[in-house]
Amino acid sequence: MDWVYVGIGLVILLLAGDSLVKGAVNLSLRLGVPALIVSLTIVAFGTSAPELLISIQAIMDDVPGLALGNVVGSNTANVLLVLGVPALLATMHTSECDTRNSYLQMIAATGLFIVLCFYGPFTWVTGVILLTALAAMLFYAACAANKHRKAAMTCDNEIEGADPTLGWPKIALFLVLGMIGLPLGASLLVDGSTSIALTFGISETVIGLTLVAIGTSLPELATTVMAALRRQADVALGNVIGSNMFNLLGIMGVASLVGNIPVDPQFLSFDLWVMLTASLILVPFVFFRVDINRIWGIALTALYLTYLAVVLI
Repeated sequence: MDWVYVGIGLVILLLAGDSLVKGAVNLSLRLGVPALIVSLTIVAFGTSAPELLISIQAIMDDVPGLALGNVVGSNTANVLLVLGVPALLATMHTSECDTRNSYLQMIAATGLFIVLCFYGPFTWVTGVILLTALAAMLFYAACAANKHRKAAMTCDNEIEGADPTLGWPKIALFLVLGMIGLPLGASLLVDGSTSIALTFGISETVIGLTLVAIGTSLPELATTVMAALRRQADVALGNVIGSNMFNLLGIMGVASLVGNIPVDPQFLSFDLWVMLTASLILVPFVFFRVDINRIWGIALTALYLTYLAVVLI
């Protein structure tokens, strides 16, 4: 049955990812805002749902370290794996996207998170700081969307998958199915994979460092794969940037309100810096308009596999 759960979870992830991308693109068309802004907010929040659920559950189960590890590991996987694997299937034309402001916000959120880790543990005060930063990011996105509408600069009609005739009920249905399906599919796949790993004698610690982080990044991966195949690089890159900001500010903010989260010394000496380095790898794609082609896909995926090997050893 574990293999069946893995198969069903994978299918649900792919279908839900396609549904969320389709809903997001058409929502941006109807609202008159760039698909990038929608992907930075609605899509990013939907694909970050598994991290939120697992982090809260970890606090309630008195294993707070899992919550921190899940977020840090997922952010690393979001850049290296979630952008690397889709690039193996189709080139993502990120040179056509302007994500500079959003990327700088993500780097600022990463810096704030690292500083707070050194002042750890995470408490309700930390949670308030992180959620305030998230509110500021959302306010900026709302202002940018409003400015875009007033300028009437929309060009999303040219985006593959956008249907001007698609009504609000269908758009809402696509979004809801995507947001429900992604965490459901991820849960089935993680549970099945974990049971299989335990059957082969792999320790729970190793499972937490690998399968949980990868599993909770699968919604982002599924969404980005479908966005790449639909030639919607703005949705793909926006999803990763937005998800990373939600993970650091929203998920850790909420989790810190639920309970205190200690910071393991290993995070301060290794994992946090790997996460930061992975984030900085995006510089060529954001500032120098470099497309993420298959060569970059191989490099990013290889870097992530190397990171896994170091963690496992």
